[in-house]
Amino acid sequence: MADGNILTGYLGVACSLSGRLWRQRAADPDLVRRHQLALGLDEPLARALASREVLEEQGADYLNPTLKALFPDPSSFADMDRAASVLLDGVERGRPMTVFADYDVDGASSAALLVRWFRAMGQELPIYVPDRIAEGYGPSPAAFRALKDGGAELVITVDCGAAAHDALACAAEIGLEVVVIDHHLMRGEEVPAVAALVNPNRPDCVSGQGNLAAAGVTFVLLAALNREARRRGLFAERAEPDLRQWLDLAALGAICDVTRLTGFNRALAAQGLKRMSAWANPGLSALLEAAESKPGPATVFHAGFILGPRINAGGRIGRADLGARLLSTDDPAEARELAAQLHELNASRKEVEREVIEAAVAFIENESNEADAPMLLVAADGWHPGVIGIVAGRLRERYRKPVMVVGVDRAANVGKGSGRSQPGVNLGRAVQAAYDQGLLLAGGGHAMAAGLSVRPENIPELRAFLCDQLAVEATAAALEDGLDIDALISTGGCDRALYEGFQRLAPFGPANPEPVFALADARVERPMELRGGHVRCTLVDGSGGRLKAVAWRSVDTEIGRRLLAGAGAIHVVGRLKPDDWQGRSGVEFEIEDVADPRRV
Repeated sequence: MADGNILTGYLGVACSLSGRLWRQRAADPDLVRRHQLALGLDEPLARALASREVLEEQGADYLNPTLKALFPDPSSFADMDRAASVLLDGVERGRPMTVFADYDVDGASSAALLVRWFRAMGQELPIYVPDRIAEGYGPSPAAFRALKDGGAELVITVDCGAAAHDALACAAEIGLEVVVIDHHLMRGEEVPAVAALVNPNRPDCVSGQGNLAAAGVTFVLLAALNREARRRGLFAERAEPDLRQWLDLAALGAICDVTRLTGFNRALAAQGLKRMSAWANPGLSALLEAAESKPGPATVFHAGFILGPRINAGGRIGRADLGARLLSTDDPAEARELAAQLHELNASRKEVEREVIEAAVAFIENESNEADAPMLLVAADGWHPGVIGIVAGRLRERYRKPVMVVGVDRAANVGKGSGRSQPGVNLGRAVQAAYDQGLLLAGGGHAMAAGLSVRPENIPELRAFLCDQLAVEATAAALEDGLDIDALISTGGCDRALYEGFQRLAPFGPANPEPVFALADARVERPMELRGGHVRCTLVDGSGGRLKAVAWRSVDTEIGRRLLAGAGAIHVVGRLKPDDWQGRSGVEFEIEDVADPRRV
C-alpha cells in the first residue's frame, strides 16, 4: 500500500513533528480475511485483530475472553500446590501469618486478595509494606526480624521476594517460614530455599503465564486454596469463597502494572473490569468518589489513570500501607478516610512531579547541551525519590530516548535514580554493566526500566558510561522509532459506532495497544490553550465533519505550537475517546502526533 510504504511512511510521513516515522500496522492479509469470514468483522477491525498477532482459532476468545476458557491449571505453576498446602496448614493450626507487600498498586491488590480470602476463612491477616525511602523495595533481614519478634510464624510476600536472597537467608536462620508470591524476573537458575516460591517467571515453571502481574498469580493461588480446602473438607460448615467477587482487584493489578493483556491475563482484566463496574469494593468506590468521578462501567482509564495513581501515591510520598489498607477494608467510613488521604497525597505528588519535570526540562534544553546524546541523565539535589520514575517516563515520551532521573541526598551522600527506555534499547543491561564497572552502589532492572544508587561525584562518569554503552542501540532505535496506525478515517466518519466497534478489542494495554487512527489534510479551527499546558481545537477535513480534539501536555512542544498556529492543513494521528458531556453520545480525538504535509 503506497500510503504505508516503509520508506516514505504512512501518508508520506517519514518524520513527524515529534520526529517519528508513521507506519501502517502490519497484518497478514490472509489472516485478515479469515477473521472477517469467521467472526463477521469489517475489514478495519479484522485487520486490527490480525495486526495484534491474534490467530484465527484465538479470535473468538480474544473478542470475548472468559475465565472458563482461559483459566490455567493452578498445578501447572511450580510450587503452587505446595504454597496452598502450607497456607492451609497455617489456617487449620491458627498460625500467626503476615502479608508482606510491595508498595505499588500490584502489591496492594495482591495483599488485599489474600486478606479477603483469609477473612472469609475466619482469619485476619496483618499487612506489612516497606517504606520506599527508608527501607527500599522488597523484604530485608531487618524487616523479617521485626516480624518474627512481633510474633509472626509465617510470612507471605506478594509482588516481591523472589530475588531477596539475603532476606530469605535471614528468615531461614531465625526460623521464619516464608511463602513467596511474585512475578518478577529471577536472576540465574537458583531458586531460594523457602517453604514455597510461586512465580511464573522462575526458571522451572511451565505454566506459560509469565505475563501475569502478582495480583494475577495471587488470584490463581486463591483458586488453588479453594481446591485444597475443598479436598480437606473445610467447606462442610463454611461457605466456599466466591473468587469472582474479587476479580476487580486482579484486574487492577494487571492493568496498573502494565502487563501484557493476552490469554488468561486478558480474561482477568476484561472480567475484572466488569466486576469493578459494580463498585462493590468500599475502597475503590470511596476513591472514585474522592476523585469526583462518577460510577459507571469501569475501563482501563479508571484503573490506570484515576484509581492507580492515587493508590500509588501512598507508597510514593506518604504512608506505604495506605493502598493495601484501602483495598482490604470492608468499613465504608475507614474507606472514605483512607481515600481522602490518598487523593490529597496524589495532588501533592502531581505538584512535586511538575516541579521536577520543569527543572529537568530546563536543564536538558538550557544548560546541559546534551539533548542530542544517546540517552539523558539528569540529576539534582532534593528531587523526591517517589516521583523520579514518573518523571523519567514523561521525559522519555518527550525526547524519545532513554532517560535516567537521579535525586541526590547530600546528607546521605547518595543519588537514587530511576530510568525508562525506548523499545530496542536495553537500559537494564547498561545499568548492570555500570554496576559491574564499580560506578554504582546498586543497580538493576530490565530492558525498559531500571533503578540505581550512585555516589554524587560519580554521576558525570556514569552519564558518559551509559551514553557510550547505549550509543549503538539508541541510534538504531531512533531510526526505527515509529508510530503504528490502524486505520485512516475522516472527521465525517468519526462517530460513536466507529468507536464502539473498535472497543471490541478492549481492554487495551501492552501487546494489545489502543487503536490509533490517522486524519489526512485536516484544518485546525478555534485552537486554545488550556490550563495544564493542553491544547484543544476542532478538526475539519474534506468530508464535511467536525471533530473535537485535544493534545495533552503539548503547549511547549512542536505539536502544540503547530496546533495553536492553526494555519494550513495537517495530518493528525491519535485515538478516539467517548464524549458523554451533558448526555451526548459522541467522540473526541486525542492527538498523539502531527505532521505538516509540506514538510514530510
